[in-house]
Amino acid sequence: MDIKQIHELVKLVNKSNIGELSIEKSDFKITIKQKKEPAQHFGTLQQAPMNFPQPQITAAPVINTESKPATKEKEENLLTIKSPMIGTFYRQAGPGKSLFVNIGDEVTVGKVVCIIEAMKLFNEIESEVAGKIVKVLVDDASPVEFDQPLFMVEPN
Repeated sequence: MDIKQIHELVKLVNKSNIGELSIEKSDFKITIKQKKEPAQHFGTLQQAPMNFPQPQITAAPVINTESKPATKEKEENLLTIKSPMIGTFYRQAGPGKSLFVNIGDEVTVGKVVCIIEAMKLFNEIESEVAGKIVKVLVDDASPVEFDQPLFMVEPN
């Protein structure tokens, strides 16, 4: 299950009255909980996670298996810019400011590509590779983990 599918599940839980959603497969387990769980509807909601995720779970492998071979072939030649820390990913210095990089932009070693906020400190992340940005892998203002891929770069 990729990060975009997890984000969609979080959005689904937030928009619904589901208190908790757990999905367990052979290679991973994920639990998503609402901050405030409505106690009066808990019995009814307990069945809802079983009904909503089923179509997504069965649809996700089909999407992944169809797109993986094509993506793998293309990604073999690409370089990855990864997050050096845990924090919140930002593509621009502030609201209304221009993006550091966009798809199609050329980057050089040392060019700032994004900001990651960690513990109220804004850290400029510089590219360690030179090439053209072909894919942005993280949504703006999303949490990122250490070593999480942020950008795919086609080398020069």
